Amino acid sequence: QVQLVESGGGLVQAGGSLRLSCAASGNIFIVGWYRQAPGKQRELVAALTSSGSTNYADSVKGRFTISRENAKNTMFLQMNSLKPEDTAVYSCYGRASLQYYWGQGTQVTVSS
Repeated sequence: QVQLVESGGGLVQAGGSLRLSCAASGNIFIVGWYRQAPGKQRELVAALTSSGSTNYADSVKGRFTISRENAKNTMFLQMNSLKPEDTAVYSCYGRASLQYYWGQGTQVTVSS
């Protein structure tokens, strides 16, 4: 059974930092992170390929860093210099057997 579980969200003041984790169980390759704010479309935040290439949304470049710990099949999203507009539910996603799977999401709230 494939499962993705996020953690690390919370409430932080603008300028602060959070580190999100995505732990996978089962034979799944974690690809990256999306976020969705109320009333807005889901947005790709960051992705990390198996070869190490990264892709970041323009809005988070220079502030967020995506990484992976292969031995634990866990992915991280280090978020620095957070802004109120970063407030959203952050979900990790992965690929297994040509299908994509999503975690339940973790809430990130940045106060001004």
